[in-house]
Amino acid sequence: MAGHVTALVSQRPGMQRVEVDGHPAYVLTELIGPVELGDRVVVNTTAVDLGLGSGGFHIVHWNLARDQWEHPGAGPIMKLRYTSLQCDTGAAEEAEAFKPAPDLGGLPVVACDLHSHVAWVAMAFHQRAPHRRLVYVMTDQAALPLALSDRVAELRERGVLAASVSMGHAFGGDYEAVNLYSALQVAHAMAGADAVVVGPGPGVVGTRTRLGFGGLEVLGVTDAAARLGGRPIVAVRSSDADGRAEHRSISHHSATCLGMISVPTLVAVPNGETLPVDLLASIRAVSVDLAQLDLEPFASVTSMGRRGSDDPASWRWPAAAGLLAADIRADRAALS
Repeated sequence: MAGHVTALVSQRPGMQRVEVDGHPAYVLTELIGPVELGDRVVVNTTAVDLGLGSGGFHIVHWNLARDQWEHPGAGPIMKLRYTSLQCDTGAAEEAEAFKPAPDLGGLPVVACDLHSHVAWVAMAFHQRAPHRRLVYVMTDQAALPLALSDRVAELRERGVLAASVSMGHAFGGDYEAVNLYSALQVAHAMAGADAVVVGPGPGVVGTRTRLGFGGLEVLGVTDAAARLGGRPIVAVRSSDADGRAEHRSISHHSATCLGMISVPTLVAVPNGETLPVDLLASIRAVSVDLAQLDLEPFASVTSMGRRGSDDPASWRWPAAAGLLAADIRADRAALS
């Protein structure tokens, strides 16, 4: 639909929140440029019309108040390739400063299948190791623009996350990477990571089939981390309050992933909990004590529409993974 910008609500690098004829919407300024009050714009309303998890926001597709807009990027590597919104983001792998070590030297890599888990992993890691650098690698299994994440913006502002890398067709991180393998190298070689947390952006795709869900990429994350000489850790998805039986206790998504992992992998288990799934020989469960955590920050983060305070199981498992990552020190001599 087309309408007019009736309010400018907020702005940060890569995104504006606005109202179009009174309806909440956002503008990805890296793709179409900024808008001004009164501009006539074209808006994609599909997600709101279908009742999907967009937060009730329309997406501004183009600003009819201008004939053209140019924003040269780092090029020549493109993301959103062969779409009308393809952008020349460039790639960190082409930078002169990109000199990856042949081995990650045991760098801990936490694999998450929900965006909310990234925040809980990061907050726990920061409480345990406030002076060490945790870098977020955002995959392209959910939202593609990193600018959409209020959580990442807040965690970066507070220094809880040291940097971000957007990989594949995800874009907008401090560094852009072509694929997961090189993203892990970029996180270390350019962002100076002491640990890495890998997960999707906001939004998650799932079906009622065993393998039809975006979180299955946890398998690829553990495999890539192991192949590059890192220490893969899985942040388990769990809930005591989800209305769907298949996601209560250990989610069937996590159970599926844990049943298919084929490389040596650690699974962080909150002290007093058990992992009620059959573990392969390649997986080692590690009990993690959460007693020293300041719990207040975990209560306010929402996941699947619920606050952490209403579903403690949802954050306890990712927090355990963050603490475990903080307790593992990579071999910096091997990484240099």
